[in-house]
Amino acid sequence: MSLLTQIFTWWNGATIGTKIFTSRHGIHVGTDEQGNRYYKSKPTTKTGRTDITERRWVIYNGTAEASRIAVDWHSWMHHVVDETPTEEDYVAREWQKEHKANLTGTPGAYRPDGSILGDGTRKPVSGDYEAWRPE
Repeated sequence: MSLLTQIFTWWNGATIGTKIFTSRHGIHVGTDEQGNRYYKSKPTTKTGRTDITERRWVIYNGTAEASRIAVDWHSWMHHVVDETPTEEDYVAREWQKEHKANLTGTPGAYRPDGSILGDGTRKPVSGDYEAWRPE
């Protein structure tokens, strides 16, 4: 990646500022199957006590898309659980689906019947609807 791209574009990966911040203030806690790297803040002692708030963040492997966070890491990122999936041997529930990318804005996006971006045809309306016409 060129230097200007690293400085000014956050959607292609971590910027230089994020890399510097992460190297100074972050502890790498794990990597998911997509190559996204997860970090938490180093413990600090301001005013003689341990800082209570722990920051957690992800550096995406590729395009920064929030829906790319794996199900097991999502709970950790939002402080629902304290242990990372690598520490607790996470097993997905039977009702949890495999990750699917956000397809909005792509040819694979959902297009309901009658959408102008779809095939343009919709199911005929039932007989209980009558369009208003001015006299």
